[in-house]
Amino acid sequence: MITGSEAESEVRSGPPAAGDALDDPALYISRELTWIEFNDRVLEEALDERNPLLERLKFVAIFGTNLDEYFMIRVAALKQQVEAEVHKRSDDGKLPEEQLAAIFGALHGSLERQMRCLDDQILPGLERHGIRILPYEQLDNKTRAIMHKYFDDRVFPVLTPLAIDQSHPFPYISNLSLSLAVELEEASRSEPDGYFARVKVPGSLPRFVPVETAPAGQHWFVMLEDLIANNLGALFPGMKVKASYGFRVTRDADLDLQQDEADDLLRAIESELRKRRFGEPVRLEVNKGMPEHLRARLLEALSLGAVDCYAIDGMLATSDVWTLVNIDEPELHDPPFTPAIPKRLIGTTDLFAAIREADLLLHHPYESFDPVVQFVNQAANDPDVLAIKQTLYRTSGNSPVVGALIDAAENGKQVAALIELKARFDEENNIHWARNLERVGAHVVYGVAGLKTHAKVILVVRNEPEGIRRYMHFGTGNYNDKTAKIYTDLSLFTCRAELGSDVTQLFNALTGFSKADAYAELMVAPVGLRIGFGALIARETQHALAGRPCGIRAKLNAITDAGIVRALYRASQAGVPIDLIVRGMCVLRPGIPGISETIRVRSIVGRFLEHSRIFAFANAGEREIFIGSADWMGRNLDRRVETVVPVLDAAMGDFIEHEILDLMLADNVKSRVLSADGSYERRSVMPGEKRVDAQQTFLREYQAV
Repeated sequence: MITGSEAESEVRSGPPAAGDALDDPALYISRELTWIEFNDRVLEEALDERNPLLERLKFVAIFGTNLDEYFMIRVAALKQQVEAEVHKRSDDGKLPEEQLAAIFGALHGSLERQMRCLDDQILPGLERHGIRILPYEQLDNKTRAIMHKYFDDRVFPVLTPLAIDQSHPFPYISNLSLSLAVELEEASRSEPDGYFARVKVPGSLPRFVPVETAPAGQHWFVMLEDLIANNLGALFPGMKVKASYGFRVTRDADLDLQQDEADDLLRAIESELRKRRFGEPVRLEVNKGMPEHLRARLLEALSLGAVDCYAIDGMLATSDVWTLVNIDEPELHDPPFTPAIPKRLIGTTDLFAAIREADLLLHHPYESFDPVVQFVNQAANDPDVLAIKQTLYRTSGNSPVVGALIDAAENGKQVAALIELKARFDEENNIHWARNLERVGAHVVYGVAGLKTHAKVILVVRNEPEGIRRYMHFGTGNYNDKTAKIYTDLSLFTCRAELGSDVTQLFNALTGFSKADAYAELMVAPVGLRIGFGALIARETQHALAGRPCGIRAKLNAITDAGIVRALYRASQAGVPIDLIVRGMCVLRPGIPGISETIRVRSIVGRFLEHSRIFAFANAGEREIFIGSADWMGRNLDRRVETVVPVLDAAMGDFIEHEILDLMLADNVKSRVLSADGSYERRSVMPGEKRVDAQQTFLREYQAV
């Protein structure tokens, strides 16, 4: 392997040296636009008529949820840079205000496609299956009377109309809340004056109100805002309602913690969560029919510009359609499946014995997450287990893994849990579990100052006749039993002594004052992951220059780090064949003559969220394969605690390379290919070519076991 200094020159995190041709902004795709391209691929699944209707609706919801988070985090950060007069250019050469302009220009087309997909394809299709969203004005008298009673009994008491005039200042609009802007006039005056009010659509009530008069077996709904809009007279007696229009505000929701200034990080996070509701506005969505003077009034009150306003020709807050996705109509969903149990574990009650026999690899969600839970449960109740140490980034609301850690502490085990309180949008769950673990005497650590802990590791220390043995689990995904059913991830169980020493050192660094900066087998961020990947890429480059077998294949969620991209460009210039499977953002431009001719980039978006990270290096015939928690992003390499572990079992390496990577690279159904211009084109099945859907193939193969 090449030295660290050589690696750093290959994959340095800062700007390239002057005159380096690989710093040309034309060689980099805009990070912001490549994210929009990813979300458009999600929308393609909603447009794909081969998917069942409620699954298509699910992708509409995901598209909307993704976009909300994008504005709350990425757009908010760019707007902060503009306000702070930050003039630093991105890798693709754009200033923050230029990036914002590019975002706004690209998103309008995406939003139009989303609305056409929902209104022209999915909702009409659902109607043919008895799932209908009825406009209030189309209700018959009987149904309208029932809806009116529902309004009087359930909705009216919750509503708070807020007048807006000189004596009533513009109210605070909470993040992602849906509202009605109401235009009013006095009914008793011959020369009516105009009045304006805001009515919040209560999030505590169902957005889609069931219609009791629907025929048996059918699902009919009226949208809550439609019901309110048609009964506004009850809120404004003596006034005439001229019109009402829906609108929605998105705010900056990123946590802004100066961690080293927080005496109690847990208390500080709780405070920041409360403040999240009061972030600065970054987006205004309005019904397309809202007149310009009302839009202008809202924008002025929110201190937003015209480019921050998105006129939606259809439903606002499409993320809410998740409630419809869950309708129990099996023929409108993907066929159900039961995750498989590996043959080695069928009937096995002693997971430690199985791990001693050989390393164990699980491929989620095709294989069950239950062995991970069993691993912690067995450790919690085994009298020979002395200690359990675990990182927790995202957990479920009723986490069996954390429940097992609580049992372990109550059983007298030494339990150390590193809980990442700053796991974005999952902080409240993690605070809950931190409190519960502390109550039973577990050692709870809230991360390393200035860094997020994103690593997925469990260490179990067991007293055995031969002495102390360390059992480990390494994951590419979170310890979340819910997402393990819909995310593709890998789990590696092992008790190899060389890895045990590294993991012990890692936890000492996380919970104590250890300043470990070198590991024998693991690659750990931020101390050595960037250098480690740089060394591996540079080694393949040297193999290519020397005429030895070489190659890089990687599967990950995102590539946005310019240092990694430059290293891959240099490897390609040397002739290294590089195949990348990148689900989301990728700023690298493949196929540029003289720069990236040997690089191919694919993205797979399908039934399951591709989440596993795999890195394979040919190494002159001495192949090395790694799995881990890190993407090739600056935050993962430099500003998080991450672990990437080598797959040391040869048969397991063969499985990952040939059964997983080969199949995913052969996918011609759900795979899209990135072009040098930054666009993606769906692969098509060529004449005589076998149709390959990697996720469906995995499902068939694992169900057949």
